[in-house]
Amino acid sequence: MTVVDTDRIDMADSSDERTLDEMFEALERMGVPEGYKAEIVGGHIFMSPQRDTHWDIILDIYEQLRAKHARKLLKSDVRIDYPGHLNGFASDLTLIAEGAAKDDRGLWRHQDVKFVAEVISRSTGLNDYGPKKAAYAAAKVPAHLIVDPYTGRCVLHTHPKGEEYTVDARFDFGEPVDLSGTPAGIVLNTADFPRD
Repeated sequence: MTVVDTDRIDMADSSDERTLDEMFEALERMGVPEGYKAEIVGGHIFMSPQRDTHWDIILDIYEQLRAKHARKLLKSDVRIDYPGHLNGFASDLTLIAEGAAKDDRGLWRHQDVKFVAEVISRSTGLNDYGPKKAAYAAAKVPAHLIVDPYTGRCVLHTHPKGEEYTVDARFDFGEPVDLSGTPAGIVLNTADFPRD
């Protein structure tokens, strides 16, 4: 990808604190390559390629959630700003509360997020297990599911307190993930989740 000199100069000017909106606008000017997802985690821009394995798992979770939830409540790769320093995430799958409305900037509010699923990418996996998990907990997202096709395991985080989840449950691919006690309200079948 080629970056125009004016964009480089604009991004290099650190005389003032950048906002998430400014950072996303700069990303739009530079252009995110097709097939990539861009997020801002702690003020750092991350781009990760969408792979077949990644998409197959997201679609499988989406289809299972659709059996219980309206399509308009499920979001994928849609920017939502979270607590902490410059956190604008495009989560793999997000369940929004019934009756939620976008803010005055046209963005969904983290206060309305009820469930998040993240499928690990090799290049950004540490974000999912670290700063993104902390931001979801700080936002009081009731349930955060990490799906890792490299280990063949899901980790469900619930009961947020501060920047941590107080309850974790681990499930190997092939085992059902009981989300019935969370806003997701389903038992997730992982039998068809592919591994990388």
